[in-house]
Amino acid sequence: MTTTTPLTSPSSVPPPCAVPAFEPLRIRGARHRLRRALRRGRRAPALLLALTAGALAVAQTGAAPASAPPPSAPARARPPAAVPLVSAPVRIADAATVRLLRPGDRVDVIAAPNSPLGGDGEAHVVATGARVAEVPRPGGTRPDGGALVVLSVPRPTAARLAGASVTSQLAVTVC
Repeated sequence: MTTTTPLTSPSSVPPPCAVPAFEPLRIRGARHRLRRALRRGRRAPALLLALTAGALAVAQTGAAPASAPPPSAPARARPPAAVPLVSAPVRIADAATVRLLRPGDRVDVIAAPNSPLGGDGEAHVVATGARVAEVPRPGGTRPDGGALVVLSVPRPTAARLAGASVTSQLAVTVC
C-alpha cells in the first residue's frame, strides 16, 4: 500500500498575520510643487520658441551674403520701395480715349513716333501702370483732337514722358 503525503502540511504554511494599521503617507508640498511645475511648463514652450527664433535670427545674419538667393530658394515677391511720385501732364492724341478715363485709373502710355526725329519708327511703351490724377473737363479737348491728362509717375518716368511727347504721338491703354 502506498501512502500519500499531503501537498501542504499544516506546518509548512505560515500562520496568518495581521498588517499593522498605519496612516497614509502624505508628502508635504507635493501638490504645490506639481502646480509650480505645471506653471513652468506653460512658460517652457514660449521660452523654447523664443530661443529658436533667436537662433534663427543669428543664423540668418551670419549666413552667406544676401546679394543673391540660393538657386533652390523660390523667388519671393518683395513690395517695391516707396518712390516719390510727381504729376506729369501728358497730351494724348485721341481725345475719345481720354473721355473713358477717370481719376485713379491705371494706364500704360505708348509712344508712336510721328516725325523723322522719332527714331526707328516703332511704337514703344514709355510708362506702365501710371495712375491718372486728373482728366479734362467735358469740352476741354483741342481742335487737333488731343486732350491733356495728368498722370502720377516717378520722376524718371515723367522725364521719359516729356521727351516722348516732343517726338511722338502718345496713346494710353487702360490696365
